[in-house]
Amino acid sequence: MKKTGLKELFEIFITFFKIGAFTLGGGYAMLPLIEKEVVENKKWATQEEIIDIFAIAQSVPGVVAVNTSIFVGYKRAKLKGGIAAVLGAVLPSFLIILAIYQLLFSLSNNIYVIKAFAGVRAGVTALILVTAIKLIKNTIKDVFSAVIAVIAFFLILLFDNDILIILAGVILGIIKHLVSNVKVIRKVNRS
Repeated sequence: MKKTGLKELFEIFITFFKIGAFTLGGGYAMLPLIEKEVVENKKWATQEEIIDIFAIAQSVPGVVAVNTSIFVGYKRAKLKGGIAAVLGAVLPSFLIILAIYQLLFSLSNNIYVIKAFAGVRAGVTALILVTAIKLIKNTIKDVFSAVIAVIAFFLILLFDNDILIILAGVILGIIKHLVSNVKVIRKVNRS
């Protein structure tokens, strides 16, 4: 097992610190930046791996961006990498909130501040939509996965229980795999 150096831990920390510092809008707004840094720039994960990390991060308790940073950091440098990544991801928010709390509180009724945040929310919505489109393109590869995605979408709207719906998707995926294997075995036996 390779030993993780301080330089690598610092790189993980700085990467997630930049993501945390330049993302407005919360956890989901960080996902496009995490994907760009981790997959495209750093090549720490493939597109398929980051989709799996996003899915797992969404299905466990906690903030999705924090969970994602932990998974990526752990993948890169085990426990120390996970700690470096999560500290990098949350420290900017903590410092910014600490620094501007009084300012925002005193300006909370200012029309310009209200309008500025309305614009920020609209921009963040666009970022989340782009990420969703990328995930759809890389995840839905057949009719089965498209049907599962549509059903899951409506079930989430109706029941607001992500974990049970994700678990149902896992079970259906395993069943599909087992059924496919049985069909292949039968086909081979007939030959």
